[in-house]
Amino acid sequence: MGAMAWVAGCEAGPANSPAAMNNSTNATMNFPLQRTEAEWRKILTPEQYHVLREAGTERPFTGKYWNTKEPGVYRCAACGEILFRSDNKFDSGCGWPSFSDLAAKGKVVLREDDSLGMHRTEVLCANCGSHLGHVFDDGPTPTGLRYCINSASIDFADTNAPAWKPEEKK
Repeated sequence: MGAMAWVAGCEAGPANSPAAMNNSTNATMNFPLQRTEAEWRKILTPEQYHVLREAGTERPFTGKYWNTKEPGVYRCAACGEILFRSDNKFDSGCGWPSFSDLAAKGKVVLREDDSLGMHRTEVLCANCGSHLGHVFDDGPTPTGLRYCINSASIDFADTNAPAWKPEEKK
């Protein structure tokens, strides 16, 4: 896959994501954490709301975590669920944080995305249903996967950080 298709495939927000279809992920799928759109708007920044709840994306090489190399964990910015670990983060050259594996099995839900005339696999938080990004099969061994994730959809914490609290978002 050429670099241009790589970036284009990672950049665009899906038109058929749960959030984009009904402006509410929870309206189309059931997830353990349920909030109203008003509650999401209260705890998320406008950029986070756009990415996480409306399946938007940030521009490549602009997110705060695309080049982060410190040890720690990456949590869902909407609910605090630990999704990825820094030891699985790698530089894919696409301009978004890229991970080769999940922090643990069952942390995300994968959903087919055929928007924008291409086939991709959307990545949603399994706890709250928020849009995180997409996964591709061009990652490093042993998984061969590249989870291409929006910085706005995750929060970084070093492994000794205190417990995450959603009320501290804004």
